[in-house]
This record gives sequence, structure tokens and C-alpha cells, in this order.
Amino acid sequence: EPVFIGENYWDKFTLEYGSEATGTFLRAAELKHGRSAMLAVTGFAFHKLGWTLDNISPHEYLSVTEGVKFADLAAMSPVEAIHNIPAGGLAQMFAAITLVEIYELTHRDGKLAYDETVAPGLQPGGLTGDLGWNPLGVKVTDRRRLSELQNGRAAMFAISAWVAAETIPGSFPLPLPW
Repeated sequence: EPVFIGENYWDKFTLEYGSEATGTFLRAAELKHGRSAMLAVTGFAFHKLGWTLDNISPHEYLSVTEGVKFADLAAMSPVEAIHNIPAGGLAQMFAAITLVEIYELTHRDGKLAYDETVAPGLQPGGLTGDLGWNPLGVKVTDRRRLSELQNGRAAMFAISAWVAAETIPGSFPLPLPW
């Protein structure tokens, strides 16, 4: 069975400091953050490679009322581009994330939990990171779950390094002594 970094500390969090429900919650949080980081890495890489919406969108403007063009954002670095998205666009992103979070809090096994006094996501072990969305019908095995966690961890480090390299001049690559 594969061993991953932090396995001993994970056991401490779940066995010594908390419970199995604590471990489920921490794993769900790690899974969500990993998925978000994988999306961020993909978006960052696409922007750096020049595969931006100004090349594929039939519209010239991201926001006509704010006067923001896709080409303007494509000419910037990814960090500058996200800072120049209008407030309405950021609100739409926040609303989409909020809907996913509310869905996970209020649904169990893909169905709205009407008969529960406490939302399923707020019960011990309620947040699992599994939204029940599998349109391709891929068989989810323990190996696939572990791969997703490990890829998410790598993506969290990658996006952190890329954002640091963009915002802090000279921060990356690290000067090595040899």
C-alpha cells in the first residue's frame, strides 16, 4: 500500500486529537482545497500558454458595462488579470462556490435531507467531499481517491509557488548551493 507524506500526523489528528468524524472532515477539506488548486493550476497554465478566452470567445468583452475586454486580461499576468475582473464577475464566482457548498451541507446521497433537524453537512462525519457528481460513471476506487488527494496536494504547492513567483520578484527559482 502506498505511503504518503504526513501519514503519521494524519493519524494523530484522527486518533489522538479527534475522532473518525474529525478525520472525515479534514479529508473533505483537503479534497476540496486540492480540487480548487487543480482548477487554479489549470487556469494559470492556460493563461501563461496564451490559451485565453479572447481566442475562443465569440464576444470581445468580458464586461461591456465595465469596459473590460478578454484581450486586455490576456495581455496581463494571471495575478493582474484576476485583480482586474469586475466585482460582478467575482460575485458570480463566489455565488457558484456558495451553491456547491450549500448543496453539500444540505444533501445526503444526492437527495435533499428534509427530515433532519441538523443539516447533514454539519453532523459529525457529514462532509465527505463527495457531491455524487460522476457523469462519466467512472468507478471510484481507493487508488483513484489516493491519486486525487496526492494530485491535489501537488497542485496546492504548484499554485502557491506560481503565485509567489509572479508577485514576489526573485522569489523563485530558489538559489541552490550547488
